[in-house]
Amino acid sequence: MHVQEWLETVPPVSIYLLVGVVIGLESLGIPLPGEIVLVSSALLASQHGDINPYILGACATAGAIIGDSIGYAIGRKGGRPLLAWLGGKFPKHFGEANIAMAERSFEKWGMWAVFFGRFVALLRIFAGPLAGVLRMPYWKFAIANVFGGILWAGGTTAVIYSVGVVAEAWLKRFSWLGLVLAVLVGLTSMLILKNRAKKAAARAEANTSAVTAEREPVPAAAAD
Repeated sequence: MHVQEWLETVPPVSIYLLVGVVIGLESLGIPLPGEIVLVSSALLASQHGDINPYILGACATAGAIIGDSIGYAIGRKGGRPLLAWLGGKFPKHFGEANIAMAERSFEKWGMWAVFFGRFVALLRIFAGPLAGVLRMPYWKFAIANVFGGILWAGGTTAVIYSVGVVAEAWLKRFSWLGLVLAVLVGLTSMLILKNRAKKAAARAEANTSAVTAEREPVPAAAAD
């Protein structure tokens, strides 16, 4: 059963709670499909009047902000041993290469890494705990966390809900093809934005690596 089909059997209040909890746990640092659950719920809200998109967006935003804040507190207290422990539990997400990439992003972009990290799945999981481990000043983290959470969670809900409403209007006049095309347009737009964010992060990582390589001293044997 697909996520959206399963959500159709769940009462609205439970959906609000589910979205908030899943996104909160993902933001805290636990690898969960928060974006998939949010997109499916927003699309479902556009097709069923029982689900209020404003409440849905508010719950998603609250989950994102609270989850990241808890992750920050845990990271600040646990330090690097916490990252090592997470690497043992979730090697695919918290492996050394991923942690190094995220750390370089934080060193280069600071609080902007928290803000824009919302739109990149890997950084969305890392943002809170890593900001705490790196001792980012809380006021910087809080600003990026709040505005990033509102833009990502609220914006995603608004975009997908709007796409679903338009698709429903097309569906009444045409066929399911209109619904499929509208959803594909919305998802494609999101994927393009995420792809651009990943390319920007990759370029920043390459530039950082190049600068580091230039600064490394040449071994005496090689110099001879």
